[in-house]
Amino acid sequence: MWLEILLTSVLGFAIYWFISRDKEETLPLEDGWWGPGTRSAAREDDSIRPFKVETSDEEIHDLHQRIDKFRFTPPLEDSCFHYGFNSNYLKKVISYWRNEFDWKKQVEILNRYPHFKTKIEGLDIHFIHVKPPQLPAGHTPKPLLMVHGWPGSFYEFYKIIPLLTDPKNHGLSDEHVFEVICPSIPGYGFSEASSKKGFNSVATARIFYKLMLRLGFQEFYIQGGDWGSLICTNMAQLVPSHVKGLHLNMALVLSNFSTLTLLLGQRFGRFLGLTERDVELLYPVKEKVFYSLMRESGYMHIQCTKPDTVGLSLSLAPRSPPGSALNDSPVGLAAYILEKFSTWTNTEFRYLEDGGLERKFSLDDLLTNVMLYWTTGTIISSQRFYKENLGQGWMTQKHERMKVYVPTGFSAFPFELLHTPEKWVRFKYPKLISYSYMVRGGHFAAFEEPELLAQDIRKFLSVLERQ
Repeated sequence: MWLEILLTSVLGFAIYWFISRDKEETLPLEDGWWGPGTRSAAREDDSIRPFKVETSDEEIHDLHQRIDKFRFTPPLEDSCFHYGFNSNYLKKVISYWRNEFDWKKQVEILNRYPHFKTKIEGLDIHFIHVKPPQLPAGHTPKPLLMVHGWPGSFYEFYKIIPLLTDPKNHGLSDEHVFEVICPSIPGYGFSEASSKKGFNSVATARIFYKLMLRLGFQEFYIQGGDWGSLICTNMAQLVPSHVKGLHLNMALVLSNFSTLTLLLGQRFGRFLGLTERDVELLYPVKEKVFYSLMRESGYMHIQCTKPDTVGLSLSLAPRSPPGSALNDSPVGLAAYILEKFSTWTNTEFRYLEDGGLERKFSLDDLLTNVMLYWTTGTIISSQRFYKENLGQGWMTQKHERMKVYVPTGFSAFPFELLHTPEKWVRFKYPKLISYSYMVRGGHFAAFEEPELLAQDIRKFLSVLERQ
C-alpha cells in the first residue's frame, strides 16, 4: 500500500510539474509584405547594395532658410526644462546649428563606417556593417546585431563600435572581438517606411533575422535598448536557436508580480527579492515611478493614438503645398527630439536652464541625430511605430505574455526611465546569467556611456562562454 501511495504521489508531482512548468514557446515566424501595392509574383531582389550618405548645398540652404523663420516664444521665468525644452537655450542650439554646425563634415563621419541597403519584405533596409580591422590568431569575430530606439538612430552606436570591433587599440583585451551590424528600424533614417498598417516590433524582428541570414550568420548575438530591446526580445522569441545571447539595457517587464513588488517593496523588499540598490532606485515610488512616468510619457500617448497629428498640418498660404509641423520645422523637430536627450539622460536635468544636454553629449552629436530625421523626413513614420506596438493597449499581444529562453545579460543604468530589478528581469528572461548595476548613465546608454556598455557586453559574453 505504501508503495502505491509513493508511486501515486510521485506520478501526481510529475503531472503537476509538467503542467505548471514554463513552456518554452516560440513566436510563429510567418512572413510579410510591407511595400506599396500588392506583392509581386517575381522573386524579391536579395542583393546587398553599398550605400553612401550624401548631402547638397540645396539641402543645407533649405535648412538654413527654415531655421531663419523660427518664431521665438519666451519661456516662463525660472521654468528651466519643467515645461519642456527651454526656448532661451533653444536659441543657443539653433544659433549653433545655423552658423557653426558643419553637416558636410558630419556626413563624412557618418560614412566612416560601411553602409548598405537590401530589400526585405518589400522594404529597403539600411544598415552599417563594421568588421574588425584585425583579429588575434585563431579567432573569429562574434556577430553582434545592435538595435536603436526612438528618438535615436544607428548613429548612437558610433562611439561603442570601435570598442567592440577593435578592443585592443582601445585599452581592452581581445578576448571578445565583434563584427557589428546596426540596422535602421524601417521608417527611421535611411530604412524605408512601411506602406501598410500593422508594422510592429515582431515584423521588425523577423526582417532583422532575415538580414542576419542574408549576411551569412546562422547564429549571432543581439543587443538593444528602447525599441531595440523589444525588437531583440522578439527575435529571441521567434528564433531562439539562432540567438546565442541577448543583451539589453532596458526591459519592458509587466506582470502581476512586478506590480505587487512595486507596491510592497519598500517595506518587504528583501522578502520579495529586491536589493538595497533596487529600493534606492524605485522609492519613494510616488516620485520615482508614478510622477516620473507621468512627466515623461505625454509624447507616448500622442504617438500611440494619433501619431500623424503631431507631425501633420495643412499650410493655409496661397498655393502652398501641405506641410508637416515637425517635418516642416527643423527647430520644432530639434526641440521635440532633444528634450528627450535631457530628461531621459537624467530626470534631474529638468531643473537646469540648459537641460544638462551638453553635460553628456556634444551639440554636433545631438544635431547629427536630429539631421537623420530631418533629411530623411522620417519623424512621422518613426512615431507610427508606437501606434503599431502600443495602440491596442498593454499585454494584448502574444509576445508580451511570453518568456524568453535564450541566455540574457542586462545592464541596469541608474537614470533609466524606470529601474528594472533583477527579480523582474528574471521573470521575463529565466535564463538571465548576468545583471549589472551600472555606476552612471541613463536611457541612451551606447550614446552616453559607450565604455560602460561595451564592458558589460563583454562581461556577459565571458559569463556565457564559461557555462
